[in-house]
Amino acid sequence: MILPSLVNYFIYIGIIIGIYGLFALGLNLEWGFTGILNFGHVAFMGIAAYTMAILNIAGLNLFISIIIGIALSIVAGVLIGAPTLKLRGDYLAIVTIAFSEIIRYFYINEGWLTGGAGGLSNFNQLLGFLPSQYKQIGFLIVTLALLGIVYVFLEKLINSPWGRVLKSIREDEEVSKALGKNIYKYKIQSLAIGSGIAGIAGILQAFNNYLVLPSSYKPLITFYAWIIVVLGGSANNKGSLVGAIIFVAFFESTRFLPLGDVRVGSLRMIIIGLLLILLMLFRPQGILGNKEELKLDI
Repeated sequence: MILPSLVNYFIYIGIIIGIYGLFALGLNLEWGFTGILNFGHVAFMGIAAYTMAILNIAGLNLFISIIIGIALSIVAGVLIGAPTLKLRGDYLAIVTIAFSEIIRYFYINEGWLTGGAGGLSNFNQLLGFLPSQYKQIGFLIVTLALLGIVYVFLEKLINSPWGRVLKSIREDEEVSKALGKNIYKYKIQSLAIGSGIAGIAGILQAFNNYLVLPSSYKPLITFYAWIIVVLGGSANNKGSLVGAIIFVAFFESTRFLPLGDVRVGSLRMIIIGLLLILLMLFRPQGILGNKEELKLDI
């Protein structure tokens, strides 16, 4: 019995790594490659997940609900980006985190639609047709496949002329403007794609947890993604994946400390804070990043 339980646990860890890897890739596109200081990234995760759950519970086909959920997260990225992306970095950060919290409190207060603080759980499962013993491994395969597809897509995108424009915007917007580039349009496109990737991660998380909850979309989740991106290396997609592996492995390894949930949670934050301080002092570019790529424009 121990071996099957251990295998299932490692499958679970693989799924979490895949979800956080996707989530971090979306943020890395926005900040690492474009310089958009988005502190509300988790909002788009929740928008996709809740949209999928609400529509499916209402009777819409699951796969159509998923597509609409991801599409709505992209639209939300465009709508929040249109009036805010001309703001300076620090103001943009405030607006995005405020937007994220407004959305979360909407989930809590509009219980007639969202289930309130208790969330929604009676939506169909992605692999509900599989025998129970194969569902978890099947979901791992789906998660890693989507992670691989998004990774390849982003690598091709970043190495294209479009991606090179993003990097030039991150380095110096005025130079990009002087070269005739519409930096506003490129920023909105980057935010929209990053939001869609966050939406994919949110839907996978909903299926993995068998429910969607407002507490799953706290600002802390966005900062987890920031930790992953900084740890792995800004403007490096491989770094985001490495950062996700290290971050999830650290979180899961501390789960077994005999300190109680509250103390373990506090200890995690202390250790993460110390590690980030050391990282900023001795390797600010992250594990796989280049120092020239690290830019935080405020």
